[in-house]
Amino acid sequence: MVPPRERRNVLVVDNWVRTYAAELASAETPASPVRWVTTPSGARLAFVGGAVLKLHHERTERAALTARVAAACESSLATVFVPPLTAEVVPAPDGSLVTAWPEVRVLGVADAIPWPDVGKLLAHLHRLPVPATLPAHVAAERLGRAVERARTLADESVRDLLVQLGERLLREVRKVTGRTERAQRHTTELTEPQASSVVHGDFHLGQVGGWEGGWRLLDLDDVGVGDPAWDLARPAGFWAAGLLGDREWAEFLDGYRGAGGPAVPATGDPWPPLDLAARCAVQIAAVRVLSRPVHSDLTADALLSACRRM
Repeated sequence: MVPPRERRNVLVVDNWVRTYAAELASAETPASPVRWVTTPSGARLAFVGGAVLKLHHERTERAALTARVAAACESSLATVFVPPLTAEVVPAPDGSLVTAWPEVRVLGVADAIPWPDVGKLLAHLHRLPVPATLPAHVAAERLGRAVERARTLADESVRDLLVQLGERLLREVRKVTGRTERAQRHTTELTEPQASSVVHGDFHLGQVGGWEGGWRLLDLDDVGVGDPAWDLARPAGFWAAGLLGDREWAEFLDGYRGAGGPAVPATGDPWPPLDLAARCAVQIAAVRVLSRPVHSDLTADALLSACRRM
């Protein structure tokens, strides 16, 4: 049973969401009802009156989020992302930071996935001018959160596997990151420093939505400046784990390369720049799937098998 005080807090937030959505739509009365969805990252989405209000995770930094939303409104990112309903980042009554978006149809696994178009979309993102206000993309943060979540898994053997693998990958990521930072200070240290592009930071098919007859990206929470290989990591890792077919991977890669995507060479073996990011993506996905009350045993088995091979 929900305690009375907590129930009151829920009603306060629910009413505030309806009122705020109505203000954005210039409606005379609050839109109703509200449908709530909690994302795997812990954010809450309120679907109301054709709008989606995102109540961001408590760890979200207001300055960084504000910079990301402003960039999506004012910079070239507006050609790639579904535009927010407002550039404002406002607090909800419970203290959560809130951003507002139009409700769109999200690409799902049951759809006929337009892999070439998805590849082109990412290439377009990676070729954009980098807004000066965007924060750095810190890949180690997401991997670190996955390691901490892995420590809570009930199965001891699985827990040990994913924690040890995650810690080893973290060391590799930090080593590469440190080498790149030194190279930026001493340009002769590395002949081929990592590319710096605008990266989505948490790319998967659920981050693609239909907009004005085409496809746009969703979710700005991890957008930053960094190595574009991290956006190809999940498709690459799922292909290596046997969860994405050869044809689909080839179509995605061809679409990305054909649009001039900088994360991989235009021809030849794409794997060297993708290897580390792809291994990290598989570990993160394995932890996420196994942390959910309901998950696909087939997917979990494939991801765990890939982790054991690593």
